[in-house]
Amino acid sequence: MIDIQGVSKTYMERDSGTFMAIENVSFSIRKGEFVSILGPSGCGKSTLLKLIAGLEQTETGKIEVLGKPIHGPGTDRIVVFQEHTLFPWLTVLENVSFGLKQRGMKKKERYERAMEQIKLVHLSKFADRYPHELSGGMKQRAAIARALVMDPDILLMDEPFAALDEQTRLLLHKELEEIWMKTRKTILFITHNIREAVLLSDRVLVMSTRPGRIKKEYEIQAARPRNATDSVLHHIEGRIMDTLADELEKVVREEHGDDYQIQRSNLSHPSGHFMGDSI
Repeated sequence: MIDIQGVSKTYMERDSGTFMAIENVSFSIRKGEFVSILGPSGCGKSTLLKLIAGLEQTETGKIEVLGKPIHGPGTDRIVVFQEHTLFPWLTVLENVSFGLKQRGMKKKERYERAMEQIKLVHLSKFADRYPHELSGGMKQRAAIARALVMDPDILLMDEPFAALDEQTRLLLHKELEEIWMKTRKTILFITHNIREAVLLSDRVLVMSTRPGRIKKEYEIQAARPRNATDSVLHHIEGRIMDTLADELEKVVREEHGDDYQIQRSNLSHPSGHFMGDSI
């Protein structure tokens, strides 16, 4: 479904010239697969997603979707951002159906299709509500429904739950897994949260510090629906944290000086499984 080969991206900085965000990144994602990308802040996770979305252009290497090179945004790839980006003057139903309206679909048909997705994200009772009347979790559900109603081949999710409280986040993990199991959309999911990545994904790709590269890949061979108490998942979380230890130390030393050291024993079993909790 997605094939990335030797992709690099450099940006200009105001004072210090240029910096390379990602370098020589290569991986593939199969149709219907749920893949998460995990790594320290600034490692280029979101840059990579923007390149796949066609919002930015690669400098070297190639990105193909279904065997065709990407030259810009397309309806086969839809992004769900960290912020819900709902139109405040439209109801949930109007927000979800907005893309269909832009396509010229008649009101009755687009509302019917929008309501199917609204039911899928459990917002039927709130279809006539405005964004300011919704909780943070409801807004993100509406944003996911708005993406799904366009029937894309690929969902690109850029830390969609990062701004939510932990309880809402756990609830949406379950709901997103259910949606994926029903629709089998190809999902690329960007996150800082190790547990989130392991709970949701078929595979987790771990990136190094800048310039970001794929450091290691983990295949999550656990039954679905996933159970957060599964010992297999806890074991993989620990392995991923060990892989990230060197990268986290690089980030901290860059910020606090070369004499700063992370206690590796704390990194093995972080309480919240957010990278940086034990620093």
